[in-house]
Amino acid sequence: MTQKERVARIVEILNATYTTEYKCYLNHENAWQLLIATMLSAQCTDARVNIVTKDLFVKYPSLEAFADCDLKELEQDIYSTGFYKNKAKNIKACAKKLLDLHGGEVPRDIDALTQLDGVGRKTANVIRGNIYHEPSVVVDTHVKRISKKLGLTKSDDPEVVEQELMKVLPKEQWILYNIQIITHGRTICTARNPKCEECPLNGVCKDYQQRTGRKKDKKY
Repeated sequence: MTQKERVARIVEILNATYTTEYKCYLNHENAWQLLIATMLSAQCTDARVNIVTKDLFVKYPSLEAFADCDLKELEQDIYSTGFYKNKAKNIKACAKKLLDLHGGEVPRDIDALTQLDGVGRKTANVIRGNIYHEPSVVVDTHVKRISKKLGLTKSDDPEVVEQELMKVLPKEQWILYNIQIITHGRTICTARNPKCEECPLNGVCKDYQQRTGRKKDKKY
């Protein structure tokens, strides 16, 4: 099976298994809420972030409220998401920069996004994909881990993984791939106890084939 055939089969299986519906696991009503929720999601589950933001976005209903907040109080408000001191500092500074430099609007340009405090390429691509529907590849822990198992990358560097996935995946699949792989990583290809025998991708998974000596997908 060539790499092109492997990718085509992976995409076919993902679309059939998880549909092509666009969804975001972080609750939000607008771009800046998604930006803050994504910042909070670093080293934290989406479920925990959604619990925190349910009250957080009521207490701080605007960017101005975050920019003017008491830092220590914000730290306590987001304490359960982990790394709360750094996250609080970045959220406050990011809100201020959005107001001062962007008129309160979250930019769509990746360079402008990554110049905001606490915003890396992963967070920027979440915004670009979910808010502006710009084709983008979001590399989180699930995407990095499973893409390596599938043989789509060998790197542990998220930016390298992003660039390599952009080269092999069809552009229309970039946003979907992240959504589908997150679901796959939470339900089947879990980090600790992957359910390889029932995985729909085991026929095209290099890691599975190398460990078990199983034949490749019979379709090819």
